[in-house]
Amino acid sequence: MENSNRILQFLGIPFTALQSVILGLLLVSFPIGIYIVFESEIGGDINYEYPLTHLALFENTELYQVPFDVNIGDAFVVLWIFYSVLFTIAIFGPKHGFLKSLSPIISFGKFNTTSNYMIGTTKWFSILILISALINFIQEAFGIVTVPPLDDNDLIQFFYVSLAPLIEEFGFRLILIGIPLFALYSHKSSPKYFIKCLWTPSSLHIDNYKKAFLLIAFVGVFFGFAHIAFAESWSEGKFAQAAASGVVLGWVYLRYGFVSSLLIHWAMNYFVFSYANFISQLNYIPIQEAFSHSLMSSLEILLLISGAISVSILFVNRFYSKKESTLEV
Repeated sequence: MENSNRILQFLGIPFTALQSVILGLLLVSFPIGIYIVFESEIGGDINYEYPLTHLALFENTELYQVPFDVNIGDAFVVLWIFYSVLFTIAIFGPKHGFLKSLSPIISFGKFNTTSNYMIGTTKWFSILILISALINFIQEAFGIVTVPPLDDNDLIQFFYVSLAPLIEEFGFRLILIGIPLFALYSHKSSPKYFIKCLWTPSSLHIDNYKKAFLLIAFVGVFFGFAHIAFAESWSEGKFAQAAASGVVLGWVYLRYGFVSSLLIHWAMNYFVFSYANFISQLNYIPIQEAFSHSLMSSLEILLLISGAISVSILFVNRFYSKKESTLEV
């Protein structure tokens, strides 16, 4: 126990520093997104006043090109406010604030990561970046290339990547994981308890996690398949990354709740593309080149280091928890 605490205290110094930096970077991405949509020339021949119903999203529906007085800018603001509210909730809840939940790892060599949504978000976001980088490295060694779906307009693409986390987390986590978990493990059937368990599945009394893990793995594979199944989807190389992401997001949803899983997905999409588009606009370069910019590389290195330290902490906790059943993970 004492050795575990010392190791965690040692790892806790860079861990807390990196998590705080990542939090700051996530926070800065909010005004960057507003600038990109409303002040930049990202859309080329269109801007934020582009009608929402003219998007390909509504093709083959009765809403396509219907003259509603709603544009991309309006929809983006709604999304922006929604994510801002969740972000604020994550910083201060569910039990303790971000900094208060981090401080015990330096002082005592242990902490309860489930006491704050944002710690789960920043930690697992960096771990997910690390996993994705490793998968990409291995696949490229075998000549498997991951090609993203191309959109003719960067503004529309940015809107789509901002919208996708909400739609996909609702479908793949709340519906495909949350409801089955409730059916498997709930001993009550009140509507209030049902909503609580969908929001935070850890509210369920799960004695045996085997079925839950199998469900998360199955939905994760399905999540990966969904990213390559359609004509204008990612290339086949995306399957492994998306499946791994689906499993991680499913675990985060089970462990921390919907807030953390949604914000991690939001970070993978909105956060990354907001900085890439910002660099693209400042340097007058295509967004594909912006991803190779030194700033994006620096962000990736920071997240990879944070991911490696986070994984190390998980292993230390896991190793010593076998020896000390009272160790708090």
